[in-house]
Amino acid sequence: MLTLILWIFNALNWLVSAYILLIVVYALLSWLPGGYQSRFGQIVGRLVEPFLRYFEFISLGPIGFGPVVAIVVLSLVQYGLQALQIMILNLLFT
Repeated sequence: MLTLILWIFNALNWLVSAYILLIVVYALLSWLPGGYQSRFGQIVGRLVEPFLRYFEFISLGPIGFGPVVAIVVLSLVQYGLQALQIMILNLLFT
């Protein structure tokens, strides 16, 4: 039981970290000419753009801060998962 709980939380943590990395790669693709039009850019765009649409309203002129805010939100989700894991483990061992 304990191993399963730890595995689930580690898998969720890994998935959130991988998604943060995808957002960083997507943001860096904007610096490359034709980065979004490449096959790799299209795949990353399909994975990241639906989540980034929630943060499109955060911009200062032509500069968008959506990816930064999305990374902060996902980091908070990671901290929440870690806190939940600690609470569940404390309940099991007390």
